Amino acid sequence: MERRKFLQHGTLAGISALALGGITNSSQAATTGNTAGKGKPFNMDYAPHDGMFKNSAGGDFLDQIKYMYDQGFRSIEDNGMMGRSTAEQEKIGNLLNKLGMRMGVFVVDTGNNWKTSLTTGKQEFKDAFIKTCKQSVEVAKRCNAKWATVVPGFFERNLPMGVQTAHVIDALRSGAEIFEPHGLIMVLEPLSDTPDLFLRTAEQSFEVCKAVNSPSCKILYDIYHMQRNVGNLIPIMDLCWDEIAYIQIGDNPGRKEPGTGEINYKNIFKHLHEKGFKGVLGMEHGISGQGKEGEATLIKAYREADSFM
Repeated sequence: MERRKFLQHGTLAGISALALGGITNSSQAATTGNTAGKGKPFNMDYAPHDGMFKNSAGGDFLDQIKYMYDQGFRSIEDNGMMGRSTAEQEKIGNLLNKLGMRMGVFVVDTGNNWKTSLTTGKQEFKDAFIKTCKQSVEVAKRCNAKWATVVPGFFERNLPMGVQTAHVIDALRSGAEIFEPHGLIMVLEPLSDTPDLFLRTAEQSFEVCKAVNSPSCKILYDIYHMQRNVGNLIPIMDLCWDEIAYIQIGDNPGRKEPGTGEINYKNIFKHLHEKGFKGVLGMEHGISGQGKEGEATLIKAYREADSFM
């Protein structure tokens, strides 16, 4: 699910947990340019999502995961995990465990998230958030998730910024208390989808995480959003580094694969590698091409950006 669609359908508290720590159509893929390094694990741990390889692997997410593994990917992410049945969550978790792959972030959906903004300080909204955090623990157990993304909601024009920040910190501390015993980490994601959102920058998220003061409350640094809102990607990333637990990818403009926009992803991946980042980099973006050829081009783009060694 693209973040833009996620917002439009009214979902707030995304939870993106955080780092603690067969291709049956191979001949077809080769004919579309995906030959160099095919099947070899990438230097960094990139995580595709459901639907990203549907033309090559079919509509079943489990088959897509197997295809992802055969292409060298070692993680996935799935914003809509909470909407899947218990049985499907368990099947995904079992397959990831069998393949030695990691589960990236999923979104915690209270069912009315964007209308239950944590910035307001209303107890009913805080209660809904806490209830969803408890449900998320059970989902995470089934699919072996370690990260969950939370977006606090909209900026309240009738409340001072400091008061809103205090409300958000208070709610996140309650959520962190639920996640800590299970090794789950909620990652706060500043977004660029609309200027009306409360959380907009990594620096602001850094301040909130420091105040919450929990290993279960960190930052999701989405490079696409941060390029749109602030820029100066690497220096700000370094300033906020000890609170960043998860990273997402998307070039700008267009929010497609690396190499389609203005961001020098090869330099960014090299920088992350040199800093020793071992977490997941979620591929939360679209594809510039169409069909199997577009999917092969996507893989080729990641091979190129990942060739910094």
